[in-house]
Amino acid sequence: MSKSNDALVAALNQRFDDLILDCYAAHDEVSVEVEPEHLIDLCRSLCNDEDFAFRQLVDLCGVDYATYGQAEWETESTSITGFSRGVSKGAYDDHKHRDYRFAVVYHLLSLQHNRRLRVRCRIHSEPPVVATVVGIWASANWYEREAFDLYGILFSGHPDLRRLLTDYGFIGHPFRKDFPLEGNVEVRYDTEKQRVIYQPVTITNRVLVPKVIRHDNRYEDVDRAQSAVNGEQSAVNSEQ
Repeated sequence: MSKSNDALVAALNQRFDDLILDCYAAHDEVSVEVEPEHLIDLCRSLCNDEDFAFRQLVDLCGVDYATYGQAEWETESTSITGFSRGVSKGAYDDHKHRDYRFAVVYHLLSLQHNRRLRVRCRIHSEPPVVATVVGIWASANWYEREAFDLYGILFSGHPDLRRLLTDYGFIGHPFRKDFPLEGNVEVRYDTEKQRVIYQPVTITNRVLVPKVIRHDNRYEDVDRAQSAVNGEQSAVNSEQ
C-alpha cells in the first residue's frame, strides 16, 4: 500500500467510523463499504469536507452478485470455485454468506488532493432501492438512470428516473444475472404489415463447452512425452 493510500484509509476510518462498514486498500486502490441508510451522509461529507474534497463523481454502476464466483461447467482445469472467472481466492466462499444481491458502486475523484475513492453501497431491500446522490453530484443523473435501466436498481428522490439505453416497452433488466442471454423478444421486418415487429425469441442459448474429457494423445503430458523422446534418443546414441 502506498503512503498516500495508507493515510487516506486512516483518515476515512477515523472520520467515518460510525458510518462505514469497512475501509481498505487493495491493488493500490482505496474502497469504502457503506449501508444505504448512511450513504447520503457519507457522500455529502466526502464531497464538502476540505480534508477529502471528492467533488467529482467519475462513474456510478450497479453490481449483481447472483451466481458470483460460480462456473457453468467442471473440467480438470476449471473448478466450481470459480477461479477461472477471475475472482479472488476465497471470494466464492465469502459470497455464500452475503445477505445482499445488489450493490451500487461510486467512483470519486478529488482534484484538490489528487486522490480517487471507491464507495460501495450494499442494498438489502427487494426491490433494490437506494437514495439518489444527484443533489450532491449532478453527474449522477444519467448514471443512476443507466443503473436503473440495466439492473433495476431504484434511486429514491431521483428527478427523472426513466430507462436510458433500452427501447420503449422493454421488459426486464438486461445486466441482471438471471436475464436470459438470448433475450425475451426479437425484431424482424414484417412484409405484410410493412414495419418492424416484435416477436418471442426463436433461438436457444447453449453452453458450448465439453461435458466429457477423453484422455487420448491430445491430452498427454508434454513433459512425459518429451522424456520418452529423450529416452529413445539416448538409447540410439548408446547403440551407435
